[in-house]
Amino acid sequence: MNRLGHYVFRSGKSICKTDIHARSFASAAKTSTANPQDDKNRPNYSFLSNIFRGQVESKEMFPYPDVLSEEQKETINSLVDPFEKFFVEVNNPAKNDETSKIDQEVINQMQELGIYGMQPAEEYGGLGLNNTQNARLCQIVGEHDLGLGIHIGAHQSIGYKGIVLYGTPEQKQKYLPRLTNGKQVAAFVLTEPSSGSDAASIKTAAKLSDDGKHYIINGSKIWISNGGYAEVMTVFARTSEKQLTAFIVERSFGGVTSGPPEKKMGINCSNTTEVYFEDVKVPVENVLDEVGNGFKVAMNILNNGRYGMGATLSGTMKACIEKAVNHANNRLQFGNKIKEYGAIQEKIARMAMLQYVTESMSFQIAQNMDSGSLDYHLEAAISKVFSSESAWYVCDEAIQVLGGMGFMKDTGLERVLRDLRIFRIFEGSNDILRIFVALTGIQYAGANLKELQKALKSPASNLGFLSQEVSRRAMKKIGLGGTNLSGLVTPALKPQADSIAQCIDLFGKSVEALLIKYNKNIINEQFLLNCLANSAIDIYGSVVCLSRATRAVDQKLPTADHEVSLTKAWCAEASERVVANLSKTSSKSYLELFREMRNISKTVCDNEGINTTGII
Repeated sequence: MNRLGHYVFRSGKSICKTDIHARSFASAAKTSTANPQDDKNRPNYSFLSNIFRGQVESKEMFPYPDVLSEEQKETINSLVDPFEKFFVEVNNPAKNDETSKIDQEVINQMQELGIYGMQPAEEYGGLGLNNTQNARLCQIVGEHDLGLGIHIGAHQSIGYKGIVLYGTPEQKQKYLPRLTNGKQVAAFVLTEPSSGSDAASIKTAAKLSDDGKHYIINGSKIWISNGGYAEVMTVFARTSEKQLTAFIVERSFGGVTSGPPEKKMGINCSNTTEVYFEDVKVPVENVLDEVGNGFKVAMNILNNGRYGMGATLSGTMKACIEKAVNHANNRLQFGNKIKEYGAIQEKIARMAMLQYVTESMSFQIAQNMDSGSLDYHLEAAISKVFSSESAWYVCDEAIQVLGGMGFMKDTGLERVLRDLRIFRIFEGSNDILRIFVALTGIQYAGANLKELQKALKSPASNLGFLSQEVSRRAMKKIGLGGTNLSGLVTPALKPQADSIAQCIDLFGKSVEALLIKYNKNIINEQFLLNCLANSAIDIYGSVVCLSRATRAVDQKLPTADHEVSLTKAWCAEASERVVANLSKTSSKSYLELFREMRNISKTVCDNEGINTTGII
């Protein structure tokens, strides 16, 4: 399913050398983005990048963005009802799951609604929606049918997104009109048997023809969503030993075949197949961007659409919570409705908190992107990790609230749970993305330390920088000059803002301590990197909620008190987790625990399974 685990980083020497300042996880990400840090003279406004330096960049966090004009709000509101009606009255997710296909009538209705072309400009037949508007419709999709959502997303979020982002005017005019109307379906074709999260090992080859007019592609791909019937594909192939290039490939070119549909745990109605290329002649004008830029194209396609997963899964969580609440409001046990019991109340509260954080993250990122942000790749990665894990938890807890009824197919939650499992794997497995977040942030912090070391070698030439740095460190050492978020939030949330501010200061100190201790070898300390990533997730989620709840209060929204309560509860637990995770990075007992885990894993792997003596 093309999106399975292909966030492209490698721990081997060819891509990710042990020198963190070389082409590490972080630098690979850096070269892949739309250019968040390509211009070294341009400020980096990423909130997450800056907290790795123990600093706060609030420009894109406060106030919580509201980017839609009144006309744009009217446009999206006019689409919500038809979308809802389609998913309730036309589409049947249970039938889609059971038959492992999408009925033609459903496809016809999606074509009429413009679902196949939500973001491309109207001149290409699309609806011309921005990211924020698109996120709202993604919520509706996630609320009703994740399997159908994969079919849609594989088509436009990644299938032809490369043409939108990198296509020449001629490529856009040729391909987008036939794709936005849904008459032809697109696919994103990257993953190979030997290259899940490691696209550096791609073997599919593209050789320039003798006359220089075509590339001849040979190779095979696996797990391609829409792979059985996609007519237009964004295909990644090696044009030389060190160059990966993106191509627009049509099935009609000849030599493109597909295997049978894969049998999967979930998202059954989304078609997933192997795709084979045998002497496929692709015109040179079908290269996307430039020869050798395939890695950048692939990464930016994925980075550009990750906010949509958070929006989609916030809709899924909303639907799961509504089913759980309906049951809790009506189910009588031991003389009371079960909503009166503390155990159920805690479940519902946590489910609501996770949905609120997920939704807040995805719309923060979407609106920042619409405002022109270039520094969203870490935030988008965290949104993907958080939303996919939170949605799984929420659905699982909803089943628990419903008890035996939740386990039954008719309730629909078991299908949702099966569908959800893939989201923690594709578009970059969560394990890889955690390492990506940690190493990218550490590299940014390391660059600052490197600058300081360089300045210390020539203090006379760097008095201004040194004076500022020494002053900042001295103030923090005596407990002054620390992070302050309280001026950015509503008064009711100032204690929570102070707590998270302290977490940010502790986070920055912990990152610097790890850099000094491990230097370039930090890349090998993945237990510690996970602690940093989990802390960053909690900090970012907390600040997003502080910002959104403050917006609700400032705008006197009827939900303001509830949003403040959600934020207070979330920040209380998140700050405790941050402190606990960061303490592990310097705790001798935890470092010893990590060593024991390494030893256990090595023994189990060496023995190809468990290695304990039988009891009998």
